[in-house]
Amino acid sequence: MATGRTGNGLGEYLRIRRERVRPDDVGLPTGTRRRVPGLRREEVALLAGISVEYYLRLEQGRDQHPSDQVLDSIARALRLDTDAETYLRQLARPARAGRRRPTRPERVSAGVQSLIDNWTTTPAHVHGRYMTTLAANAMAVALSPYYSPGVNSLRAAFLEPEARELYRDWDEMTAKAVAYLRSVIGGAVDDPQLTELIGELSLRSERFRTLWARQDVRQKTSGVTRLLHPQVGSLDLHYEKLALPGAPGQMLVTYHAEPGSPSHERLQLLAHLATQPPSGRAAATARTTTPSTSSG
Repeated sequence: MATGRTGNGLGEYLRIRRERVRPDDVGLPTGTRRRVPGLRREEVALLAGISVEYYLRLEQGRDQHPSDQVLDSIARALRLDTDAETYLRQLARPARAGRRRPTRPERVSAGVQSLIDNWTTTPAHVHGRYMTTLAANAMAVALSPYYSPGVNSLRAAFLEPEARELYRDWDEMTAKAVAYLRSVIGGAVDDPQLTELIGELSLRSERFRTLWARQDVRQKTSGVTRLLHPQVGSLDLHYEKLALPGAPGQMLVTYHAEPGSPSHERLQLLAHLATQPPSGRAAATARTTTPSTSSG
């Protein structure tokens, strides 16, 4: 299935999360005759303080309207963090389907575009609901071609072979990207754009299929990305994601390095290269000494 969902999204999520909790994580004996990974249904019911029959109905989709108290209890039993619990509630309380309006192209305001264009040493770009870049400054494009306007960074991460070379933490980065996507789409299970994107990635990337099936949810808005830039070498950059008021689904992403660090020096070099014509960039890169561009 393209989106990895069935008509019983709540039950599917409960099953997957149940299978990922180890008995000893919740103080239950492991034993040697367990036939299922993780917890049994009756163990989740016991921990949540509900009947086994009722929990079975939830997993099987025969009851899809649990009370808030039941959701609280199940979230504790499955050791869900805040993001995962929010997603659980979105599945149990999906937005009422209304008349679908034609999808309007996402656009970044002129003010935001002008703002990031004036950041000449700070890579910054804006992505939309499904991680397609809507706007970027020169530094962001110099940092990665996948931050160019019109490029879907999620599609590029899984389908472009060069992405594995650019991202030194490719495994970690792709895991975070999929968990982030699931957190921001919430209960939007019938969105045709989302269906198309997930369907394409599921067909073409085994890595994506594996991560999507895990149903991890993480609203990660800050962290560190580790790159191996073809011109300036290794970069350890802190990123921040900021929601843009008045533009639902749009996130402003910025990158910076620790002052005085090798990554900071290399980022300054990249800023210089970004202002040069192609011939000047090649000459400037050639003049860079090995110690300042080596991996580290």
